Amino acid sequence: MKERRLFIGCAGWSIPASEKTSFPKHGSHLQRYATQFTAVEINSSFYRPHRGATYARWAETAGDDFRFSVKAPRTITHEAKLRPDPLDVERFVTEINHLGAKLGCMLVQFPPSLRWEPLAGREFFETLRKWIVAPIACEPRHKSWFTDEVEKVLTEFYISRVVADPCLVAGGEIPGGWTSFVYYRLHGSPRTYYSTYDTDYLASLTRTIQKHIKAKQTCWCIFDNTAAGAASRNALDLLAQITGVGVQ
Repeated sequence: MKERRLFIGCAGWSIPASEKTSFPKHGSHLQRYATQFTAVEINSSFYRPHRGATYARWAETAGDDFRFSVKAPRTITHEAKLRPDPLDVERFVTEINHLGAKLGCMLVQFPPSLRWEPLAGREFFETLRKWIVAPIACEPRHKSWFTDEVEKVLTEFYISRVVADPCLVAGGEIPGGWTSFVYYRLHGSPRTYYSTYDTDYLASLTRTIQKHIKAKQTCWCIFDNTAAGAASRNALDLLAQITGVGVQ
């Protein structure tokens, strides 16, 4: 079986009323969502823990090729400021490991105010890597993270730096860190979480994805512009464009 290198989906599996005809009528929201998309980003884990049994049930619901990205809790990324309690990390990873082979990625997003600290940053990623072998995508939002020094640390620990839109820092418009794994996180622009992406943007993104796949990079593309339901339509349109040009 050919290894899947491209994963497209949304932040969450809710289906807006405007797009319900694009999905089956019957089944749970996740079951219906997973008939069209190959991945989902779980954001609720940032706010509250989920039982291992819940993750296992979600994994059972989706198909064999489906993958989950799970956002690390704010207690680890925002409140601890690069110095998380190792027990918190262990607890979170133990929970998400119930996804089994369908755990595609851990997402680590830092607050815009969090500066890079060489010693604490290295120790942070060492702690993560003690517990998880799955890919890790990191979304820093302070300019101090966009340096050669940080690039070396991310690469050393096999951490991919997220390509986020809108881009808040120069250099953030291209993948960084460990680039065998690429993660696009599209929040909506110009109005974050609300704005839709037009056809030209999606065509450009399709060409970029083609290059990643040709280079044998695993590529994730998650639409986080969910506030007004734009994410599902954008993801469906991107899939249509990609299918049309034969990207695998």
